[in-house]
Amino acid sequence: MIQVGKISDSMALPPVGDSRGIGVPFGTACLDAAMRDEEYPSGWVLLRGSLIRRSGSYCARLYYDLSAGFTEDQFFEIPVSGKGVISELIWLPAGVRHMRWSPIKAAGEFEASPFSLSRIGALKRNWLMVRRVVSAILLHSGKKRKLARLSLLRMLVDLPGSYQAAGKLRAHTGVPHYRDWIASFDAPGIHGYRQLARRIPGMAAQPKFSLLLSVRAGSARSLSATLESVCAQIYPHWELRIMAASGCDPAIREVLGGFVRNDARISVRFLQAHRLGAVAADAVQAGSYLGILGEGDLLAQRALYCFAAEAAAHPDAALLYTDEDSIDDAGVRYAPNFKPDWNSQLLLSQNYLGSLCVFRADAVTAAGGFMNGLDAAGNYDLALRVSEAVNARQICHIPQVLYHRRTTGGQVASEQSHEADRQMLEAYLVRNGIQGKVLGVPAAGGYRIRYAIPAEMPLVSIIIPTRDGLNLLRRCIESIRGLGSYPHYEILVVDNQSRDPAMLAYLGALAAGRDATVLRYDRPFNHSAINNLAVRHARGKVLCLLNDDTEVITPGWLEEMLGLLYQKDVGVVGAKLLYPDGTVQHGGDLVGVGGVANHAHAFLRRDEPGYQGRALLAQDMSAVTGACLMVWKSLYEELGGLDERCLPVTFNDVDFCLRVREAGYRVVWTPHAELYHRESASRGKDRSAEKTRRVRREVAFMRKRWKQVLRHDPFYNPNLSQERPDFSLSNAPLVERPWLA
Repeated sequence: MIQVGKISDSMALPPVGDSRGIGVPFGTACLDAAMRDEEYPSGWVLLRGSLIRRSGSYCARLYYDLSAGFTEDQFFEIPVSGKGVISELIWLPAGVRHMRWSPIKAAGEFEASPFSLSRIGALKRNWLMVRRVVSAILLHSGKKRKLARLSLLRMLVDLPGSYQAAGKLRAHTGVPHYRDWIASFDAPGIHGYRQLARRIPGMAAQPKFSLLLSVRAGSARSLSATLESVCAQIYPHWELRIMAASGCDPAIREVLGGFVRNDARISVRFLQAHRLGAVAADAVQAGSYLGILGEGDLLAQRALYCFAAEAAAHPDAALLYTDEDSIDDAGVRYAPNFKPDWNSQLLLSQNYLGSLCVFRADAVTAAGGFMNGLDAAGNYDLALRVSEAVNARQICHIPQVLYHRRTTGGQVASEQSHEADRQMLEAYLVRNGIQGKVLGVPAAGGYRIRYAIPAEMPLVSIIIPTRDGLNLLRRCIESIRGLGSYPHYEILVVDNQSRDPAMLAYLGALAAGRDATVLRYDRPFNHSAINNLAVRHARGKVLCLLNDDTEVITPGWLEEMLGLLYQKDVGVVGAKLLYPDGTVQHGGDLVGVGGVANHAHAFLRRDEPGYQGRALLAQDMSAVTGACLMVWKSLYEELGGLDERCLPVTFNDVDFCLRVREAGYRVVWTPHAELYHRESASRGKDRSAEKTRRVRREVAFMRKRWKQVLRHDPFYNPNLSQERPDFSLSNAPLVERPWLA
């Protein structure tokens, strides 16, 4: 019997020991009832069952009570395969009285079968452990095996530890706590730092860094911590130029004086408060690279070393940035921000580059210098101006947490910062001659640019493949006609062997109208060929590929997508698709994560911001779904359209988007054009053996054609899970740790 459940927001995270239980109450009954006539087994036991989830959380836990009640440290993380299979060996202590099952940690839906617990002998236990470890070794790359500490040698000396490590690489497994993640992947230790320091003399280049710090009225203690973090850098070639308010607290003056006396690389200028944003020309020209520090913020000890190594590897780099996190007064790090590689559209939606950017000095000069001060808004403005003048290859992301941000100032300071950022974006639009309006997206801490469309509106050809889905097609077309505010479009419906009389009558009525054309594709289903056929008949300058199981819910959806399509270097624009229950079905596609490609932000609520607000912000992506995809007709034809031969059904949209990017164009996803998507409703669920073989062929083709691309999606940080596209921390981040090389 399959049990179906749903966790609402109020049930999502009940505390351990709460009367409601942990997760779903019937999970307790399921496990306890199974053992009603006997005690729970102890020692090595095998847990079997199945669990399929529609949720933003894939953390499954099994809690146990040893008669003192449930506690936060008495649980097992239960890995689940991508197909929902649970087959997990656990060491269960003696005396377990009760168990509670938590299938997910966030609002969502799930299906679970009854679970079984059974004792298992040593021979079978070892066989199951060896089988999982060997399978993981064969499946994953050498780099990932090394990061996960997974090897045949370790299996021979520590089979249980190897089994646990292999479990962490399963599709759906628990997310490490950030504290534990730091200890495993972000703590070089004294020997690691010594190893890095020994490499400095052999660097191809040893640039100098000029760090700029504006001091107003912070605490002497936090300022001292900032200065100590600079002085502790293992890379020696830096200077710190401090601009301090002339009326600052005597304790701050004392701290500054002490550091200036002890380190000749530190200098201080006392200025009137209104002049703190001014930077003299000699400061801009003093170092090879320039960076702005925030008062109270901390640099990781290896930060400047990593910047120098990146600059040496990319001599033409004009802008470098890193990942960051927050730090409290007790020195506890939290809220990591793992950023994508260069993402020009996301930068126009929020200052995702964050608190510390390092700029090449000549790029700063060419961009006009520090025109808006040394605070976060000034940093954002400078990043915008520098990025306008350089190419994408000159902007480098270092996927390591090298900056620790101390958050102070409260809501008023935050509102002032957002208003300043909005003004910087408006100045960007004026500077680049872009017609548009900057709107706030408070829930995401970012902005939306509503771009103006040309006065001479292009004809948009909306292409809709269909087959015997009358209700779906009618709903789709009525939503286009009823909710759309853009007048200049045509509809091309491609019928693939419909037989239903009512459907045929409806298609006849469509063909007799003014804004729709009905084409026939009288061959076995081939999504790529169907769309390519329609493109040959399309009159529009712009194409919109649209599934018949979609329904428009945003009146200005075409205007939103067109506005983005007309921006520099944009070739494709995708929309936000929702399940009928209002949760996210598609928020852009990430490639290589969880297989060939997967939808980002899946199962979030419509208004949820997602990771770092990205579910509510327009941004560049590797791909978008063909269920709603806008593209220039000329570009579609230039690239040969969708691949009819190798990708007749799946991944043709992903392949096309990757070819668009390969040709030098951008793929942009916007959350401001929304549609419902009743996924696969028109074709149904085909579980035949032929479908399985076809899917395998298409997967193999994608992995061969895009082998290098699938190794790293530039819009998804390699420190995040590669098993599923949910922006959770990885148990084996694909980032080189230079102190181990």
